Amino acid sequence: MAEQQKPSMPSAYDPKQAEAKWYDYWLKGGYFEAGKDPEKKPYTIVIPPPNVTGNLHIGHALNNTLQDILIRFKRMEGYDALWLPGMDHASIATEARVTAKLKEQGIHRHDLSREEFLKKAWEWKEHYAQVIRNQWSKMGLSLDYSRERFTMDEGLSRAVREVFVRLYEKGLIYRGKYIINWDPQTRTALSDIEVIYKEVQGKLYHMRYPLKDGSGYIQIATTRPETMLGDTGVAVHPKDERYKDLVGKTVILPIVNREIPIVADEYVDPEFGSGAVKITPAHDPNDFELGRRHDLPQVLIMDESGTMNEHAGPYQGMDRFECRKRIVKDMEDAGVLVKVEEHTHSVGHSERSGAVVEPYLSTQWFVKMKPLAEKAIENTRSGKGVRFVPERFEKIYLHWIENIRDWCISRQLWWGHRIPAWYCQECGETIVDRHDPDTCPHCGSNDLKQEEDVLDTWFSSALWPFSTLGWPENTEDLKRYYPTDVLVTGYDIIYFWVARMIFTALEFLEEKPFRDVLITGLVRDAEGRKMSKSLGNGVDPMDVIEKYGADAMRFMLATGCTPGNDQRFRWERVESARNFANKIWNASRFALMHLEGVKQEELELNGPFSTADRWILHRLNETVAEVTRQLGRYDFSEAGQQLYRFIWDDLCDWYIEFAKLPLYGENEEAKRVTRSVLAYVLDQSLRLLHPFMPYVTEEIWQHLPIRGESITVADWPTVKEAFQAPEAVKEMKVLIETIRSVRNIRAEMEVPPKKQVDLIIRAETDTLPVFRNNEPAIRRLCGVERFRAGTDVERPDKAMTAVVTGAEVFLPLEGLIDIEQTIAKLEGELKKLDKEVERVEKKLANQGFVAKAPAHIVEEERRKGEEYREKREKVRQRLKEIKG
Repeated sequence: MAEQQKPSMPSAYDPKQAEAKWYDYWLKGGYFEAGKDPEKKPYTIVIPPPNVTGNLHIGHALNNTLQDILIRFKRMEGYDALWLPGMDHASIATEARVTAKLKEQGIHRHDLSREEFLKKAWEWKEHYAQVIRNQWSKMGLSLDYSRERFTMDEGLSRAVREVFVRLYEKGLIYRGKYIINWDPQTRTALSDIEVIYKEVQGKLYHMRYPLKDGSGYIQIATTRPETMLGDTGVAVHPKDERYKDLVGKTVILPIVNREIPIVADEYVDPEFGSGAVKITPAHDPNDFELGRRHDLPQVLIMDESGTMNEHAGPYQGMDRFECRKRIVKDMEDAGVLVKVEEHTHSVGHSERSGAVVEPYLSTQWFVKMKPLAEKAIENTRSGKGVRFVPERFEKIYLHWIENIRDWCISRQLWWGHRIPAWYCQECGETIVDRHDPDTCPHCGSNDLKQEEDVLDTWFSSALWPFSTLGWPENTEDLKRYYPTDVLVTGYDIIYFWVARMIFTALEFLEEKPFRDVLITGLVRDAEGRKMSKSLGNGVDPMDVIEKYGADAMRFMLATGCTPGNDQRFRWERVESARNFANKIWNASRFALMHLEGVKQEELELNGPFSTADRWILHRLNETVAEVTRQLGRYDFSEAGQQLYRFIWDDLCDWYIEFAKLPLYGENEEAKRVTRSVLAYVLDQSLRLLHPFMPYVTEEIWQHLPIRGESITVADWPTVKEAFQAPEAVKEMKVLIETIRSVRNIRAEMEVPPKKQVDLIIRAETDTLPVFRNNEPAIRRLCGVERFRAGTDVERPDKAMTAVVTGAEVFLPLEGLIDIEQTIAKLEGELKKLDKEVERVEKKLANQGFVAKAPAHIVEEERRKGEEYREKREKVRQRLKEIKG
């Protein structure tokens, strides 16, 4: 495209037009596809797969933007960069969404067969997969769609089965009856980390259980009185003198009238409450273990929906919370309720549905985690482990895996990977196999029933870095692109996902899944609150793109984040990023106006270079080095800020201003040099900015008189030693300080922009050549009519002055302003400031005001006082200068 005649740039940048055009161009050109050049060193990122539950949110936009910056950066550096896209089936969440949609249509999930429901779920997946792809394209993500994966596609499903079977054969997967976290709303088991604990204002109920022999009672306390229906014992500490004579006796369970024993166990804290606790083995994890130690029965009193079952006696059919109210009243009527106290305690809620989690006795499938965790711990402590960025998250990760519990991996759902286990109806054996068995290997029967449950979503997600590359086959992609280079993810899923990926990778490939894991923070609202549906403060990235364009959103997100820390979303920051894109656009239009008709061979960089030329090339070198370094350490914010300052301040505000002199002059050689420097610096700046703002950079780059198909695959800039010019930096520092000081004086004295001024500079010997060599630029940029510079010039009478590096600047006021009028104006301003200073000082001297006024009001008055004094000093100085 760069060889063709290029149309002139429109007067304004249109993000919508550019985004639609260039993404399609990139895809057709195959620029995002990896593996084209085996000589290149591979660089791999696998996308954290979004759930096919709905639209992407602003957190996805942040995470994806950072990955895209890295991939585009590495692709331009010459790597064979693979960014592998994909999506997660998200068992619980997707099934809940599909069930809700069916309900809206008047269809209950259980009115359908499993196959019928799964057909609906796949339709949902196909719809939202396309929605997500469209959103990826809107954000400008350079994903290799030829390698897109889904956690339930054929290849990944095979990997899941392989892992399950191998772990089972090693004895690391087992089936057993345990207390698990149960979500009564979605009717499925949850792993420990799918439970969110919230502080809840509840009640503590004190009850008396009468001794069977009639000699008295024992008092217990509970926050869940409804579970007393499942009590099968009471425990006390073996050394508690209060109860030593009661151990071995029995009490009568109120309401139910069941006889239950009193046992001694060191688990009991004699200092807490009455020192006696009820034991409900089927509804509390600690009671489950306590009950097993004392061989107590396990009585399950609820069904899967949280409704009281046949073991609940007269409360059968009641909701668990309704039962609580009724049973409290009945105990009060029976005289066994001692008291009820207000009590704040931590209650588990389902991360997905929000329902109060019920500890529930159930037969489930588990993974023994400690053997897997031991490998990960050793890997980290040996220094060979994954590098966490920031480093502090390694401690959080280690703390969790050092205290890990077995993982409940079965879910009572239809959407997901069905557990590859079959139960022989003839002999009762369990068969776990990679393939669907026809007959039982133990008895030959063909009467087999497959496990109804599916695996926890995170089981398949844990294999993502290698299953997506073709494992268990030793594919070419697996050999070339594994281990991956970096995982970019939020701190909220270190336990859910990051740790489990490390476990499985070390177990099955004996190598960590990624070299680095970059932890990002959350995108919060402008007030620092977490975005949520309940608060209605969420931001749809598509709305941001619609209003300001993808580049503005990307640049705002990237420059607002530091590794591991949250950032606040503010619309004014997006607007600022949009203004940055417009600034680049306008600067580029100016440059291209002077490059029209120029061929690439006419832009060869050779001198003689001006001070401004040498300075901008040196600053470009510094920016290239710093942006490359910061991206290498994942500091996107600092890299973006460096680019912003260089492009906005150095290139647009200063170099282009200096370049106008030769470009509008008569010296053709100076024009040629300036054009070549301007074209080169603009080209290199666009390349540096491209990973952050891909659309506007491609749009401008395609107008440059250079050869190349796309900036996407253009070479990343490198530092050129020939451009190092520290002396030019010093010279430009002096020039910029001088120009700024003159402009400031003109503004303060309200000198009209078109009015020419006289400028006198008293310079030090080594600085004088800077002013003499750049006199034309100083005259033009300062609006100077008469100019004089020397080492021994005298300060004129009635002149405004400024001190810059190596020189003093004088602007004679004679003929420039009405001196008497200006003096009168400044003296009037001085009187006002004297009064303000006096007023503030009196107020602060008033001890009554200082003692009674709010601290922030007192502080505000102090700040005002400082400002008034500073302004007064400036006015005094100006008066002194004007009066001579």
